[in-house]
Amino acid sequence: MESKMTKIYARSDKKIQLKVYAGHFATPQSHITHYLDLTTMRSRSSEAMRIAEALAANYETSIPVDTIICMSGLEVVGAYLAETLTRAGVYSMNSHQTIYITSPEYNNSGQIIFRDNIQPMIRDKNILILDGSITTGETLSRAIESILYYGGAIRGIASIFSAATSIAGLPVYSIFNHQDLPNYGSYSAATCPLCAQKQKLDALVNGFGYSKI
Repeated sequence: MESKMTKIYARSDKKIQLKVYAGHFATPQSHITHYLDLTTMRSRSSEAMRIAEALAANYETSIPVDTIICMSGLEVVGAYLAETLTRAGVYSMNSHQTIYITSPEYNNSGQIIFRDNIQPMIRDKNILILDGSITTGETLSRAIESILYYGGAIRGIASIFSAATSIAGLPVYSIFNHQDLPNYGSYSAATCPLCAQKQKLDALVNGFGYSKI
């Protein structure tokens, strides 16, 4: 990645560092001015644990959580989040008194689905959605629709970064937000000012990473 990298530090924990690249990037839904590199956050255990602890602080023990749905490859963070919530006394209604951790699947049409063997973790369960970076909220909205379709009750949305404060009427709790990255911009391809300025795309990005062009 040729774009210059800077680091932003979480207000709640200065050891949580978000790597940010400024440039011109295309997601499946929009064009954005910054790419947020979450690679080590979701793969390095020490960072994943700190993120989980920071996110868990937003949830009261009176809110039940049975299943954590991990978007964008955040299963490691999800496992630590489940452990942290359990240790804090968050109630689980599962018969095994434990929190499930799973991820959605995308079919050929881009729909979010859950296979038959995963559906018992969704149906009649209290769901916490964990995401890495929320920009337009379109993917998360589809996840919410899918979870509701399969009979889950959504109790919260947690994210490392979110440009939105709520999705589908549900509050989003994030470690980093628009105040931490005030120059962050998200546009449709048709209205992108960087495209209008003939600025070439640096990379195609999604929740899993980037591919340089």
